Amino acid sequence: MKYKNKWLWSCLLLLAGLASTTAMAKSFEIAVSPSRFEISGDGGKRIGQSIEIQNVGSTATEVTLRTLDWSYTPDGRITYYDELRPGSCRPWITLERSSVKIGAKGKKSFRFQAESPPNTPRTECRFMLAVEGIEPAHKTIVESGGASLSLPVSGRIAVAVYLAVNGAEPKLGMTQVAMQDVGGKRTPVVTVNNTGDAHGRLGGSLEAVDSNGQAFELVPEGTPIMPGQTRVLPLSARAIGGGKTPLMAFPVKATGAIDWEKGSFKVNAEFR
Repeated sequence: MKYKNKWLWSCLLLLAGLASTTAMAKSFEIAVSPSRFEISGDGGKRIGQSIEIQNVGSTATEVTLRTLDWSYTPDGRITYYDELRPGSCRPWITLERSSVKIGAKGKKSFRFQAESPPNTPRTECRFMLAVEGIEPAHKTIVESGGASLSLPVSGRIAVAVYLAVNGAEPKLGMTQVAMQDVGGKRTPVVTVNNTGDAHGRLGGSLEAVDSNGQAFELVPEGTPIMPGQTRVLPLSARAIGGGKTPLMAFPVKATGAIDWEKGSFKVNAEFR
């Protein structure tokens, strides 16, 4: 089992490099760790995990917790769903409780469990664990059991949970290295498909030199590539050893390897 730790402060984020879709109230001053879970297990086995919720504000606050389905398009757009989507694994999930009250500058641990049916085929269970602040007017409705899941919230941090069941794994292939318009700017990109049954991500970096002799690294975007998707992902310039992001002067020659969970792709390219 593995997960990555990262603090997210006083903002509405989709953790794991994805975008937020909700507006934030000033009173929602919450940090959550880890930022995402990438875990694995066999069908019929119970898997428990914990998140730590910290109140970085100066007054006590209460948050609610629930699961959400979500989708992620090849062009990087995320959508949350209150209702169960076809094939949703959210019925497998048990939350420790539905709300947590945290004192000023305090923190609490929150536990959840996933238990897939014994006959579950190879698959990746994906859901969001949403930590949300609610307005006082809505609190009574929630506690009475009559809440609509689409109630306005004053803040949300959504923690992505990926559970690979019975050996589900990505199978990535790189089909193209090219230049493309990204946000109105000519940008080096790679095209990658995923024919596996779990999400994958790119990592690593390429050694690059531009037409001015400037040396830097090209780093692939690390957002998820879902099973069945083909995505075009930009390569961003990064200064060697840190520092100010370099401005590339094309053409740029790049060599090295772009990594993924089960291997790597050798690259020797010139971007014009």
